[in-house]
Amino acid sequence: MPARATRLQLRDFRNYERAELVLGEGLTVVVGPNGAGKTNLLEGLYFGLTGRSCRTSNERETVRAGASAARVSVETVGADEHAHRLDVGFAPGEPKLLELDGVALERPPDPAVRPLASVFMPDRLALVKGPPSSRRGHLDQLAATLWPSRATVRAAYARALAQRNAALARVRAGRSDPAAIDPWDAELARHGLELMRLRAQTTDAVAPGFSRYGAELGLPEQAEIAYAPRSRAEDVADLRAELAERRGSDLERGFTAHGPHRDDLVLRHGGRLLRSYGSQGQQRVGLLALLFAERDVLLESDCAPIMLLDDVTSELDLTRRERLARLVRAGGQAVISATELAHVPGSTDADVVRVEVEGGRLEPVSRPRLAAA
Repeated sequence: MPARATRLQLRDFRNYERAELVLGEGLTVVVGPNGAGKTNLLEGLYFGLTGRSCRTSNERETVRAGASAARVSVETVGADEHAHRLDVGFAPGEPKLLELDGVALERPPDPAVRPLASVFMPDRLALVKGPPSSRRGHLDQLAATLWPSRATVRAAYARALAQRNAALARVRAGRSDPAAIDPWDAELARHGLELMRLRAQTTDAVAPGFSRYGAELGLPEQAEIAYAPRSRAEDVADLRAELAERRGSDLERGFTAHGPHRDDLVLRHGGRLLRSYGSQGQQRVGLLALLFAERDVLLESDCAPIMLLDDVTSELDLTRRERLARLVRAGGQAVISATELAHVPGSTDADVVRVEVEGGRLEPVSRPRLAAA
């Protein structure tokens, strides 16, 4: 059984001085007015599970105004059904604290101990309409999760790329012979071809689900996702030949301009690029379709993520909200935020945990109050 989160505790995180949330095994609905702290709550859960923010690279922003440090704790039940506790502490200017059951860690623990986190927030639309680098990173992270034994492929390629760029700089400065680049062409080609194959395999795994969920959630035309490599190489020799052919231009630029570090993951709707020609609503659906497709393949690997869906229903009609609610409850945990409970069909069911947020405070929503609403 996949790992799951059972309890979240926040201290001086964003607008929360202290807060505690008990999570349901399936769906948890967080309701409240805009600006109450719903997004902060979901960010806090992500922070506790991964050790980083899903909203900002400047984590000073996560510390409550007037406080010196933020602390997040998440209790989990691992795949082995054993209880665990993750603690993340952050103080500006200090090393970040990351602990599992009181023991310091250098990186987040294995998915056998804590659930992965899949996030939908308005800011994450950059994954659909932003630069290729964000999509490459997302694809590589998914690949490493699906095939842990191949998780080092991207890092090995990055090291070879850095070494080739350093060799180019030395030759360009007249401090080395051009032949010194040859070994790094070979190394870059070897790791590059492996990375390309891994990305293609990962894309093929999510492509059917992306098309299916795009249609279910209301995209009027065919949704497609495809890996778009910069290289056409079919083997290491081909990629090495491409690098050799472009060596002159690389020396002029001072860096390697060809290879998997320039690849993209292309999302299309009706044959057109979703990032360029899709409406905001279509881009939102495209992101959701991608996240649900990824959840399916992760479920098959027994490491289903907890889905953190912020303001996901605001631009959907009733029919699409009902479809979304059905999909959310089809597997694993999910936390959905909304301004009204009525925006989440099925939120009155007995197995759903409901919490109201108001000004950095959490209150359970009782059944009688729900019925009256």
